[in-house]
Amino acid sequence: MKGFNFAMASGFARSIPRVASTRGVWTCRQCLLQSRGSRIGDQLRGYARRSNAYGNGGAKSAKSKRRGGVIVATAGGALGVTAVAFTDDVRHAYEAVERTGRVVSTLAVCINDYRVTLNQNEKTKDEEERNISLKACHQRCANRTLKVLEKNGSIFIKLGQHLSAMNYLLPLEWTTTFIPLQDKCPVSSFESIEAMFEQDTGEQLSDYFSEFEHQPIGAASLAQVHLATVKETGQKVAVKVQHPTLAEWAGLDLALTSFTFSTLKRFFPEYDLEWLSSEMEYSLPQELDFALEGQNAIRAKEYFSHIPELPLVVPDVIWAKKRILVMENVSGHRPDDLEFLDANGIDRDEVSAALARIFNEMIFGTNAPLHCDPHGGNIAIRKNLNRRGCNFDVILYDHGLYRDIPIDLRRSYAKLWLAVIDADEERMRKYAKEVAGVNDEQFPLFASAITGRDYSVLKKNVAQARSSEEKQNINTALGEGMLQQLVQLLGQVPRIILLILKTNDLTRSLDENLQTRQGPVRTFLILARYCSRTVFEEQVEELRKRGSLLWPRNLVGLLGAWLGYVRVEVKLEAFELWLAVKRGWQDVVG
Repeated sequence: MKGFNFAMASGFARSIPRVASTRGVWTCRQCLLQSRGSRIGDQLRGYARRSNAYGNGGAKSAKSKRRGGVIVATAGGALGVTAVAFTDDVRHAYEAVERTGRVVSTLAVCINDYRVTLNQNEKTKDEEERNISLKACHQRCANRTLKVLEKNGSIFIKLGQHLSAMNYLLPLEWTTTFIPLQDKCPVSSFESIEAMFEQDTGEQLSDYFSEFEHQPIGAASLAQVHLATVKETGQKVAVKVQHPTLAEWAGLDLALTSFTFSTLKRFFPEYDLEWLSSEMEYSLPQELDFALEGQNAIRAKEYFSHIPELPLVVPDVIWAKKRILVMENVSGHRPDDLEFLDANGIDRDEVSAALARIFNEMIFGTNAPLHCDPHGGNIAIRKNLNRRGCNFDVILYDHGLYRDIPIDLRRSYAKLWLAVIDADEERMRKYAKEVAGVNDEQFPLFASAITGRDYSVLKKNVAQARSSEEKQNINTALGEGMLQQLVQLLGQVPRIILLILKTNDLTRSLDENLQTRQGPVRTFLILARYCSRTVFEEQVEELRKRGSLLWPRNLVGLLGAWLGYVRVEVKLEAFELWLAVKRGWQDVVG
């Protein structure tokens, strides 16, 4: 096994390219030193040739002796640098072997554990005994995997955090075991950040910042944030810096992740999770490019500047490079900090409505950028008594993962949701096929996945709150064989749909954590407004293709489209008015 691990690690190490920096192609320290050693060696050989040419074969002059001393000193320096480079290169290769060995050996042990357990279960007639045996196997394998994720760190921490949130797809033993990774983020030393800043910018931290706090105010799996003061302007800023070690191991770690899921598929083809590693391979390079994140933030800020009624704040970008992002320092509290909201008179229902409007605008707005990672750590709420319409701001951080939804997909998705809200199964099936290419057999599962609701509820009223019984029904269905179907379904739908599903799950979780008084009714009405607006815009566009909107036939079509839009708008306005009256009455009584 050790020989196998070493061979694999060597192959990975040879095939993985270094990550480029913003200043041309980046060379890792050990390769740089080795390169320098090679150049010094070439110089040494040149000096030696010139020495032989000038020598007379007899006693050397004092000048020749001094030259000889220089040659000896140079040779010693070259040998020293080469030795250091060689030592660092060996260290790098050894750590690559270790990282690979942990993954491959643990993968082999877990696969064998599952095969033995499943084979034994086939011979066991007692169903309860089989369940206990399988759960124990889940737990053993989850524990082993957790140790590998923690030991390797870097991208593996992010992978574990993602897996811990997939309770709709993975056994409970796996998701709960990985929960500690949510708070187990690495912190890079100030010295390593300082060295990286100089390498990427050519300047010292003190050249640009008059103050730079050594301890980060926050750390995540890919980066950490320090508070600083710009020397020239005195502006307080937040400096997001990538963990320096990520560049060294990102390629190898992605290759190991891909190898793991492809191996699992080979042994357990019914559980194909390769789409997970494919999405990571596509998304991670974008998340590691802070210059791209800066562009995304600027774009989002520009887009929402034209919708001032939405209380969204995107911090200004000062400047950005591939591994460094300097932004305006804007702080607040997590949206699930209910104590802060209540103490400052910030209505949870209004926060829920604001989040619904912001993210529905991202999904259904024309040319809108979609933030695909809106979890609680990337959103903050701050009190703002000067804002019109509400007394708070919604601050949005971490703009590394963005997508654009094609207009045809956006329109079909809007029609799908309107069909869900109307409980129209025939239309649901039609637009589910347009959105994700699912067939009639897969439709009930897809409908549940996209709404987070039991399919039986979708036939009645999706806007009602989820009961504990409904949640139990979903978990039971997954345990009774639908999990395999869900895995296969998620593997075939377009990548953009996976990210929309992820955004839906995260925003639904945000809303549930706010523990609003109205449940999901209001958020579904807001969703219906954006969907009906999208459909109305499409209908107007189609009418314009036929000619002037004032033509009698087109005018009738426009009136019908407008009435369909207004129907939803009136429902929402009536509900908003009822909520306002209800709050006013409670204030009077209270």
